[in-house]
Amino acid sequence: MKPCLLLLCSLFFAFVQVQAQRMADSVVYLHTLPADGIVLDKGWKYLSGDNPAYASPEYDDGAWETINPALDIYDLPQIPKSGIVWFRLRLITSLDRQLALIIQQSGASEIYLDGQLIHRFGVVSSNPANVEAYDPLWKPVSFPIKKDTIQVLAVRFARQPNIRYTTMYTTNNHALWMQIKDVESGVSFYEQQVSHFKLLHIFLIGVCFLFCVLHFAFYLFYPSQKANLYFAMFALFYVTAIVLQHIFYLEAHEVEYKFFLANFSFVFFMVGNLFLLTAIHYLLKQKKDLFYWSLVVYVIISFFLNAGPYRWGRLAGGVLAQNLIHINILRISLLALRRQNRGALIMVAGAMLNFICFVIFLVPGTGNTDFFLTISPLPTVLFNIYQLGIPMAASIYLGLEFAFVNDSLQQKLKEVNELSEKSLAQEREKQQILASQNEILEQQVTARTAELKLSLDELKSTQEQLIQREKMASLGELTAGIAHEIQNPLNFVNNFSEVSTELVEELRVGPFLKLPEGDRKEAGDMLEDLDRNIFKIHHHGQRADAIVKNMLQHSRVSAGQKEPTDMNALTDEYLRLAYYGFRAKDKGFDANLVTEFDSSIGKVEAVPQDLGRVLLNLYNNAFYATQEKKRQLNGQYQPEVKVTTHRLDGRIEIRIRDNGTGILEHVKNKVFQPFFTTKPTGQGTGLGLSLSYDIITKGHGGELSVATEEGEWTEFTVVLPYVPIAKEPTLHTAP
Repeated sequence: MKPCLLLLCSLFFAFVQVQAQRMADSVVYLHTLPADGIVLDKGWKYLSGDNPAYASPEYDDGAWETINPALDIYDLPQIPKSGIVWFRLRLITSLDRQLALIIQQSGASEIYLDGQLIHRFGVVSSNPANVEAYDPLWKPVSFPIKKDTIQVLAVRFARQPNIRYTTMYTTNNHALWMQIKDVESGVSFYEQQVSHFKLLHIFLIGVCFLFCVLHFAFYLFYPSQKANLYFAMFALFYVTAIVLQHIFYLEAHEVEYKFFLANFSFVFFMVGNLFLLTAIHYLLKQKKDLFYWSLVVYVIISFFLNAGPYRWGRLAGGVLAQNLIHINILRISLLALRRQNRGALIMVAGAMLNFICFVIFLVPGTGNTDFFLTISPLPTVLFNIYQLGIPMAASIYLGLEFAFVNDSLQQKLKEVNELSEKSLAQEREKQQILASQNEILEQQVTARTAELKLSLDELKSTQEQLIQREKMASLGELTAGIAHEIQNPLNFVNNFSEVSTELVEELRVGPFLKLPEGDRKEAGDMLEDLDRNIFKIHHHGQRADAIVKNMLQHSRVSAGQKEPTDMNALTDEYLRLAYYGFRAKDKGFDANLVTEFDSSIGKVEAVPQDLGRVLLNLYNNAFYATQEKKRQLNGQYQPEVKVTTHRLDGRIEIRIRDNGTGILEHVKNKVFQPFFTTKPTGQGTGLGLSLSYDIITKGHGGELSVATEEGEWTEFTVVLPYVPIAKEPTLHTAP
């Protein structure tokens, strides 16, 4: 019996010891905290599935699988692409300070400490469509752990389905990477990381932007050097790529966007490298050979390689393609150096420096590190030299080339100036010989040209005057004929009215006195009426005779000789003549006559008879237009004709404006054509305005124009050259 009890006790103590050892092995002890912190990559338990009880510290996770969640997401096949999993870790610390967690993750997580939710990053959901992966990057978060107490850290984790991950820029896609630091170290680490990338990117963007502006300006100044244009395009694409890279590093917390940001920035980097390669081909005068076009094809393939296979796609696409371009630049630089191209040594030095920095960067522990680790100065310096070695060399080479070209142009300009001075000296001698001869010839040509021009002007003036005289002579003959025909019966009326007056007077002093007293009163009244009638006949006959004489006077053939004429008096005289003549035809016609005469005009050289015909024609047209409008409006309208004269610089304007019917827009340009009239058939000949136009333009060298608004008004403008008449000196007789 005792042996059995002893055996049972031994087994019990062994089981208790094993359980105690198992518990001790599964607890992470934090006794010291290095400056770099402690990465929590051991002691984790893992289970696929979801249960709120998994967060409880009392839950037994002994049957759970051991896992290192800090590994790459593709190195943990047990984590499904969709669905919720849990990680649990027991830890204890003897540190008496405030701690912080620095987290990087490729999914969404909820972090529990002893069953209490302390942080949530992204959206964890049982519905895969609602999961949103979120990467907090370097920002530290509080970690309220208790001293000398075993606590359970539980993480509810889910991957976002249908998103892709990238290893661009030597990054790792940790499933769940946690590092414990004290708060001060965590904040300092975060500020260093952010400051490092900001300064690095600002420096690269500033340098590339300066390259872009500088070499584009070089290209505008010297377009034949196309290397400047391609180099400016390289810098522009690099600026865009670095901006996208900056967003990838510091701003892209949503994991699904990182893949696109990385690949877009890579595309801009590679296209920029092709522009750089093209610029150097132009700069070194190297033809685009098979190597060049092979690299162009490989860069296009690298777009798909980089976005395709995980890990090695980046190496085969991004890293290899970029370095093949740099190696080819080194190759063509060496070829240019062999040809002894000016400045080729600069490009060789830049390409060699680029190659050396890349080799050093590949040394383990020097440059190819996770960007979440603390950035040391050496990789940063190597990276900057690697990125800017060749561009700096190319920029210096282009600057020197620009300086060489400028010096060459200055030298050529100097030679051209010297040759120009010699040529000018010879030309001056020739010019001095020819100057005197040319001067004599020019004087002769000028004199003869002036004579010919004067003769031509006189000939044209004579022709116009002859034509005008013919027109005026024809019109004068017609008017004179009519006036003569009227003169005979008018003389008969005037003569018999005088005879009748004498007969009435003889009747009054003779037979009238012999009438009986009773008949004398009635006969006297009849004699008075007869006397008044004869007086009116005689009066109006004399008036008609004056009109006929005026017609005869104006019908005389004008000699076309200009004489001093008072323009205001002539304008007013014919306005009154036209108005009373129009009223004689229509007793009911009435119009307001408004005149504004410029008193500074005085007398000018003109042909008064011809101008009188023009004014009479324009006044009659104005009165006719107002009469027609009054008839159309049934008398509800007051006609008005306004006449103004103005003296302007070297000319006189006479404006005749009426408020009549106006002229249709489509016929306005025809009113000065011969035989064109807007009046009804039988009321106009269509010659008045045509003749007036010839008198003004050809007879007086002036202008006649019309402005109108249909149904509202019409204004004719007569413009005449102003040649004032000098006043004759007053003669004073001696007393």
